[in-house]
Amino acid sequence: MNITAEAVKQLRERTGAGMMECKKALVETKGDLDAAAELMRKQGLAKADKKAARVAAEGVVVIEKSADARTAAMVEINCETDFVAREQDFRAFARAVAARALSSRPSALQALLEMKLQDGHGESIEERRRSLVAKIGENITVRRFVVVTSPDHLGAYVHGTRMGALVAVKGGAAQLAHDLAMHVAASNPKYLTPAQVPADVVAKEREILTEQAQGEGKPPEIVAKMVEGRLRKSLGEITLTGQPFVKDPDVTIEKLLKGAQAQVVAFERFEVGAGIEKRQDDFVAEVMAQVKGTGTAVKH
Repeated sequence: MNITAEAVKQLRERTGAGMMECKKALVETKGDLDAAAELMRKQGLAKADKKAARVAAEGVVVIEKSADARTAAMVEINCETDFVAREQDFRAFARAVAARALSSRPSALQALLEMKLQDGHGESIEERRRSLVAKIGENITVRRFVVVTSPDHLGAYVHGTRMGALVAVKGGAAQLAHDLAMHVAASNPKYLTPAQVPADVVAKEREILTEQAQGEGKPPEIVAKMVEGRLRKSLGEITLTGQPFVKDPDVTIEKLLKGAQAQVVAFERFEVGAGIEKRQDDFVAEVMAQVKGTGTAVKH
């Protein structure tokens, strides 16, 4: 049957797929646009399932803030390569996910994935994700999200597209909250205060420091003092309030907050791919191997 160029164009606009794929789907469905779109969606989901096991350790961190600037959603969306992380459809998807997380504030990731995107197409985030996998050809994952609300000021900072931080501050000023978000992004504190460091973490650190001090041949009473001093320093390095402020290393965050009569009530930090075991093979070599295997010429 004769498939018109206009029909192919309309299907491409609806699905974002290539011209030949659209034409093939229209032929299979005898020119029915709705049926062709549904067929391509099913085929796309099958392709997405096949790619699900592939490591996605690149991507972007996106932050969306509310109109009153006191609530923000931060999401990490992953893909396999930095090339796709710069692709506009991928970034638009990441922004759409962040916007949905902000507007709905779901309690868990699965709930977020099941929510409809707010662009009028009626797709859930999971459906759009899988369609994007089929279109782009890489595994794409919505890895994590967080929604933070501040009683007064909310600092939000994204470094490039790979690292983001949110800091909720009670008291102080908006500029302080922003500076603290930059500090969190740069210094990566694990806990807010030394009192919030889990007891098992403190015990393990004390054990290590004790062994080190004993190896220096000092008397037991000196060892005890050395351990406690070093422990305070160690806890300061991993807690926000104990760290030196990145914009003024002579002042700790604790002193900075005290001077501003402010208090940090919560903070979050995302870094793309943190904790994901990246594959060690060369992506370019992999592509070249596939090309050689199929006999396809590479265009420059």
